[in-house]
Amino acid sequence: MEKILVSACLLGRPVRYDGAAKRVDDELVDRWRAEGRLVSFCPEVSGGLPVPRPPAEIVGGDGAAVLDGTAAVRTDRGDDVTEAFVRGARLALEAARDAGARIALLKEGSPSCGSLRVYNGHFTGTSVPGHGVTTALLERAGVRVFNEDQIVAAAACLKQLETLGP
Repeated sequence: MEKILVSACLLGRPVRYDGAAKRVDDELVDRWRAEGRLVSFCPEVSGGLPVPRPPAEIVGGDGAAVLDGTAAVRTDRGDDVTEAFVRGARLALEAARDAGARIALLKEGSPSCGSLRVYNGHFTGTSVPGHGVTTALLERAGVRVFNEDQIVAAAACLKQLETLGP
């Protein structure tokens, strides 16, 4: 059975920077949970960051640039938390590999998990196209990443993977 790495906040765990969750209520996610497919993971907490924690944004690019060493993740106070974000991304990839997950369902807009957009690094609420650090690393490793608005597409990908096999 194909596993799916999922942002813990989407499953109702209060792990976001503000101590909240962003639970997604969806029949497919509920079915996957009942089937034992979901691997819950928060790269920021796993990377060593507390809950709650100061908001953080990528400065100078997106998650791919962070992995390449040309951008950084900083809090709104200016503290560099890049190392924790990269550590969390590596642990997320390890969790996906350990579970055999080739799909991830991650929280859009997050500096870790964003798959289409991240905030621009100026803490103005403005987002720009790009990937979070974890998404960038997972995709480099061949894990398909979807956000909470792409559950139907994730289900189609899951069906295709199960049809094709390992």
